[in-house]
Amino acid sequence: MASDTQRILARAAREVIPGQIVNLGIGLPTRLFHYLPDEMEVLVHSENGVLGCRPRREGEAPDHDMIDSGGAYITTRPGASVFDSATSFAMIRRSRVDLTFMGAFEVDAAGNLANWKIPGKFSPGIGGAMELAQKVRRLVVLCSHNDKHGNPKILARCRLPLTASSCVSRIITDKAVMDVTPEGLAVVDIAEGLDPADLQAATEAALIIDESRLGRF
Repeated sequence: MASDTQRILARAAREVIPGQIVNLGIGLPTRLFHYLPDEMEVLVHSENGVLGCRPRREGEAPDHDMIDSGGAYITTRPGASVFDSATSFAMIRRSRVDLTFMGAFEVDAAGNLANWKIPGKFSPGIGGAMELAQKVRRLVVLCSHNDKHGNPKILARCRLPLTASSCVSRIITDKAVMDVTPEGLAVVDIAEGLDPADLQAATEAALIIDESRLGRF
């Protein structure tokens, strides 16, 4: 049986369309690399200045000049390019990146995202997340549905400092896939074996659930 993390990543890989420029946020989204087929024509963007990166394969010697924005060693696929961070952020600001995946501490029914700061705890800063969240054409959040204490992360309204407002298109958790709509969070898919009532009980935000149209993952 797939773990919760594997469930999230396998479902998230279905969001990627060949030909896209895709940015993978630090943490869980970076692991999506391993769920994209090698033959898929996708250019993965790293905001520190790489377009066309791929993960270092097992046994492959690290190139100490090639890291992603999270500091992990990477390599490149044929046709990749390397440039300065000013050019990289110009790509983001001009909405040349089609899709970004980000983690979240909290995300809410209005599509607001909080993923950079928990008051009282050290944070290295907001980094490129703020600009990606505002300028990338589509943002998909990948996160656990509840925190380690069982508290909901999908809220009616975020309480932590926001990364950006009204920026999230879709949320993928271990329990469900939800779209942000003007009416609220609409459930697209629900995890195998999970009852819709149990999903709502695990979620602070009110969910729109049409059981006749629900997919499973």
